[in-house]
Amino acid sequence: MSNKSGLIRRVAISILIAWNVAGYAQESHVGNLVGNARRGKALYQRYCIFCHGQYGDGRGESAAYLDPKPRDFTKAAFKCRSTPSGSLPLDSDLYDTITRGIHASGMPSWKPLLRQERADLVAYVKTFSPSFQEERPGAPVEIPPEPPPSTESIQRGSELFQSMNCWSCHGKDGRGNGPSAVSLTDSKGNPIKPFDFTSGPTFKCGNTDRDMYRDLVTGLDGTPMPSFASATTADQRWDLVHYIRTLSTANRSGHILQVKGR
Repeated sequence: MSNKSGLIRRVAISILIAWNVAGYAQESHVGNLVGNARRGKALYQRYCIFCHGQYGDGRGESAAYLDPKPRDFTKAAFKCRSTPSGSLPLDSDLYDTITRGIHASGMPSWKPLLRQERADLVAYVKTFSPSFQEERPGAPVEIPPEPPPSTESIQRGSELFQSMNCWSCHGKDGRGNGPSAVSLTDSKGNPIKPFDFTSGPTFKCGNTDRDMYRDLVTGLDGTPMPSFASATTADQRWDLVHYIRTLSTANRSGHILQVKGR
C-alpha cells in the first residue's frame, strides 16, 4: 500500500470512528423492543467483528475465506429488505436477518441470542453509516394474496423465466450455472454466484413464497439481482414463484401434488 493510499485509509477510518462515537445515540425499534447501540457494540465485538470487521466495512479477519463476502455496513445496502430497491431497510428487516441468517452464505442464524440483544445489534449496525441518520426507510412493498399454484401458473412462470433471461444467471434448470454466472460481481467488485434454486426449499432471505415474491419486488441490493417491480405484474411474480418452487428438488413432488389436487 502506498503512503498516499495508507493516509487516505487512515483518514477514512478516523471519520468512521468519529461517526461511531456520535452514533452511539442510534436506536432501533423492533415491535416493543428499543435497541441500544452501546450494548450492541459489545455484542458486535463478540460475534460479528471477525467477518464484518472493526469498522463494519466487511473486512474482518475471516472475510478472505468467505464466499459471498460479508456485508459492508458502511454502504447501507442490504440484500434482505421489505423496502424498495435503493432504500434503507426497516429495523425489523435487519432484526429478521440477524435472527434468520442468510442461507448459502457465512451469515448464520443468531436466534440463540435474546430478542433484546438482537435489537441492540441492529442499533449498532446502523451506526456504521450516516444514511440511517440522514434518510428514512421506504414504505414496505405490498404483497398481494397468493393464488393457488396450478399447472397453468407454473407454465407461465417457466415462460417468464426464459423470456426475462433469468436463466442467463440462474441457468436453464435453475442451478446457478447460466452463461453469465462466471462474470457476475457484487457492488464492490467481488465475484458472486447466482443462487442455485435446486438446492432446497430455503432461499437467501427466507423460505416462504411471500419471501420469494418480496425479493422479486425489492431485488437484492449490493448484488446483480435487480428489482422486477416495474418489469412484471403481481400475477407474473406469483407465476415465477410457483415455477421456481418446482426447481427445488426438495419441493418438486409437493408442488405437483398440490397442482394435481386442485
